Amino acid sequence: MISYILPTHNRPDRLAKSLTCIGRLRADDHAAAGGAEVIIVDNASDSPTAIPARLDNGLLVHTIHLSANLGAAARNVAAEQARGDWLIMLDDDSYPLDANFIHVLNEAPQDIAAIGADIVLPNGRREAGGLPEVFVGCGAAIRRQAFLDTGGYDPTFHYYAEEYDLCAKLLLAGHRIVHDDRFRVQHEKVSAGRDMNVILKYLVRNNGWIVQRYAPPEQRITMLHETIVRYGRIAELESAQAGYLEGLTELFGTLQEQPQRQMPPSLFDRFTGLAHARHTLAESPHVAEGTRVALVDQGKNGWAVKQALREVGATIVDEQSDAKLFVIGTLSPGPMLDAYERRSRRGEPVLAAWSPQHISEDVATYPPEPANVGVSSSASSS
Repeated sequence: MISYILPTHNRPDRLAKSLTCIGRLRADDHAAAGGAEVIIVDNASDSPTAIPARLDNGLLVHTIHLSANLGAAARNVAAEQARGDWLIMLDDDSYPLDANFIHVLNEAPQDIAAIGADIVLPNGRREAGGLPEVFVGCGAAIRRQAFLDTGGYDPTFHYYAEEYDLCAKLLLAGHRIVHDDRFRVQHEKVSAGRDMNVILKYLVRNNGWIVQRYAPPEQRITMLHETIVRYGRIAELESAQAGYLEGLTELFGTLQEQPQRQMPPSLFDRFTGLAHARHTLAESPHVAEGTRVALVDQGKNGWAVKQALREVGATIVDEQSDAKLFVIGTLSPGPMLDAYERRSRRGEPVLAAWSPQHISEDVATYPPEPANVGVSSSASSS
C-alpha cells in the first residue's frame, strides 16, 4: 500500500488542484501497489480548509489538523498514522503526472529507502535542488519504516535543507537513495509573494547545520566557509542581506549544539555526489588524460565535478571555444538534466557528470552506471 502525504497551509485552491489530479490516477494502478490512501496535514491554516473525504478514483482522504505550523515536520505526524509501506511525499501544489511510479516502487530492492522524482515546474524547467542521493521534498517516495526508524524530518529545520538532513540519516543507516525518471511530478510552484529574507535565513543556517553534523572533521571548516560564501552571494543577488545575516547569526550561535554524526569520507562522498561524478567521469570514453574540458551551467556542488575531472587528468579550460567537451557543472538533477537537454539539442559536445537511473538498471553496481544522460552524439564524433 502507498500513502500520499500532503502538508498544507493557507492554500486551499492549490491543494484542491493537487487532490483533483491524484483523483484522476486509475484505481487499477493503485491496486498494483496494494491500494492507496491520501493524508492531508493542515499546518495550522488561518481558517479550516474544505477537504473531500474521498477522491474521484475512490481513494480515502484522511485530514489531520495541527494547532501549530510544524513546517516540514508535519510530514512526521502523517507518517506515524500512515498505513502504506511507501510514503509519497508531495506539497499541496505538487502531484504525480501518472502512476508509472508504482512500478518503480515495486521494482525497488530493499536497500533503496527513497526515490526522487523528475519534478517539472510550470515554465517547463525542472525543480532545482537535491543531489544524486538527496531527493527534493515535494516529489519523493520514502519507505515508511526507514523514515520512522531514522526519526523523519528534524523539526528545528522548519523548511529548507531538511531533506539533506533526512537523506544523511538514511545513508548512515545503510540505505541507498536514487532518482528515477519514470516517477514524474508536476510542481505548480509560484515565486510571487516569497520572502527571500526568510528563505536566505533558513538556507544559510540549515545548510551550515548539515555541514556541522555530517562532514568529516578535516573537511568541515572549508565546507562551512563555502556554504557561507555561497549563500552570501545569493543573498546579494536577491537583495536579502538582512535575512542572510540573521541566519548567519543563528548559525554561529547554534553550531556547537548540533548532534555530531560525521560520515566516513567514502559515505560523505556519496552524500555530496562526488562518488557519482568520479564513477561516471572515470568510466566515460570521452574523458581522458589531457582532454580539454569546459565546465558549463555551474551550480550545486560544481566543486565535486571539477575535482572528479582533475582526478581523471582532464584539463579544465576557461574558454568554451578552447574545449573539446562541455561538462555540466552541477550535480543537482533538475538543473543538470535541463542543461544537458538544452545543449544536446544544439548539437554541442556535452556530458553530464551523473545519470538518474531506472532502478532496474541500477541494482548491479554502486554508484550507478551512466545511462540515460551521457555525451551528445556530436561529441562522439569529435
